[in-house]
Amino acid sequence: MDACAPMVAPVEGGTPAAAPGELAAVAATLIQARQTILPKRLAEPAPPAAEFAQIVAAAGQAPDHGQILPWRLVRVPQAQRGPLAEVFAAALLGRDARATPEQVAQARDKAYRSPELLLVVVDGERGDPQIDLHERIVSAGCAVQNMLLMATALGYGSALTSGKALKSAGLRTLFGLGAGEHALCFLSLGTVQSRKRARLRPVPTDYLRTLGGEPPDEPSRADPLL
Repeated sequence: MDACAPMVAPVEGGTPAAAPGELAAVAATLIQARQTILPKRLAEPAPPAAEFAQIVAAAGQAPDHGQILPWRLVRVPQAQRGPLAEVFAAALLGRDARATPEQVAQARDKAYRSPELLLVVVDGERGDPQIDLHERIVSAGCAVQNMLLMATALGYGSALTSGKALKSAGLRTLFGLGAGEHALCFLSLGTVQSRKRARLRPVPTDYLRTLGGEPPDEPSRADPLL
């Protein structure tokens, strides 16, 4: 599929074959183009094997203190969507025994909404015990953002979803999570069918402060970005 911006080819050693200004322009275009597309608005075709491999490989470029690889991805093929749907339904009924049949059906439907689905898992015990869980989650977040940006560059929509079912015993059993592992979120990929109106994005004055500086004024808002 068409990329949203020209990609910069790497050279030996991993250094991009582009001037810093050119690379910054590509990065800014790509970052600003990323938008969450709800799974119900994602459809076939999913990324084919070669492009899916590019998206997954992007995760491996995330920062990783101590090179402990504190996260992993679990792909959920179509053949396993049924068991996942039952986990979602059971998790809902476990929280609310009075859930209506329609609500249970909606819970099941969440397993089928996007053509490509992955679970992001963080391991709080793997490798150096001095590297705490928060740092491991940051590494996983960087890996996920890399995947979202690569999917955007390849022309696909993407979304992160969470929910109380991530903490359910049924989901932990289905995915074989260890005692120190945490289901962080689902990542959905597919072809965009429709988009919502772009939301307002924060600008640096909303979130950048200087230590010892004056208290912030009322936050401003940037123009909406796609």
